[in-house]
Amino acid sequence: MTTLTIKNIAPLKGGAHTSGDTPIPSAESKDNAMDTHASDKVTMPAANADNMMHPQSVQARSAAAVQNDRKFMKLARQFFAWAIPPVIGLSLMIVVWTLISYQSQGVPGPVSTFKAAAVLFSDPFYINNPNDVGIGWNILNSLQRVATGFGMAALVGIPLGFIIGRYEFMSRMTAPIISLLKPVSPLAWLPIGLLVFKAANPAAIWVIFISAIWPMIINTAVGVSKVPQDYMNVAKVLNLSEWKIVTKILFPYVLPYMMTGVRLSIGVAWLVIVAAEMLTGGVGIGFWVWDEWNNLNVEHIIIAIVIVGVVGLLLEQGLTMLAKRFSYE
Repeated sequence: MTTLTIKNIAPLKGGAHTSGDTPIPSAESKDNAMDTHASDKVTMPAANADNMMHPQSVQARSAAAVQNDRKFMKLARQFFAWAIPPVIGLSLMIVVWTLISYQSQGVPGPVSTFKAAAVLFSDPFYINNPNDVGIGWNILNSLQRVATGFGMAALVGIPLGFIIGRYEFMSRMTAPIISLLKPVSPLAWLPIGLLVFKAANPAAIWVIFISAIWPMIINTAVGVSKVPQDYMNVAKVLNLSEWKIVTKILFPYVLPYMMTGVRLSIGVAWLVIVAAEMLTGGVGIGFWVWDEWNNLNVEHIIIAIVIVGVVGLLLEQGLTMLAKRFSYE
């Protein structure tokens, strides 16, 4: 039996020729070769395009990375520019405090004060008796008095400032009264409050009220007086009511001035309450400072000074955020 080999099969596919002759390509093989050649022509430019585009993509990614690094460095510089100066200032204050504590006998240093603060704030809301409570209750009682007196001052001072700024007659009538009473020391009003209200707590609130009202009156009146006359002429042309003038024209324009007065007033109120409570007694941060002084507990006095500063800062920052939140700009 004859075995078929590649040489035997080749003539059958390529045509009739001997094994030594050159095979004649068939039509099918010619088509396949043309297709392969065409595909090579098509794929080669694509490969060349990819090779040409690849360096550009690498450069784009490198440029993006460099830009991200620049943004990060810029943010880092801004953060350090914002954070380093306060840190340096606080560090210098602690160094000076430490030097004073070494030079002056009886002045506690930062370490002993921090230890006393840790013990003090470990239980800030204890109650042993009505006059012996934790630092938390003292702060809350002082904030309650400040909120009451400041709220009353705002309810009276802001509308009065609008009236004074709106009408020239009222401005001229109240100018000598404000000029006379504004420079009076807040504590000078305390005996009047004790005489009228016959109690320490209303007297302290009265001192806060009479001290915090002046910045709100003055700043609000100045803001109203600076409203452009063109705005008021438009209101007359449109025949707006007084309520519309106040709410649509005066209030948006006066708001920055008014909030400045409010910020000044809250600072004055928190400043006054410490001195008022020292004289009136009861539960409050001012009375607590005076009581600790009688006990010669200087660490607690320094802690109270820091607490008063931190609370005042938080109140001012809170009002600043509120002013930005409701700004008409």
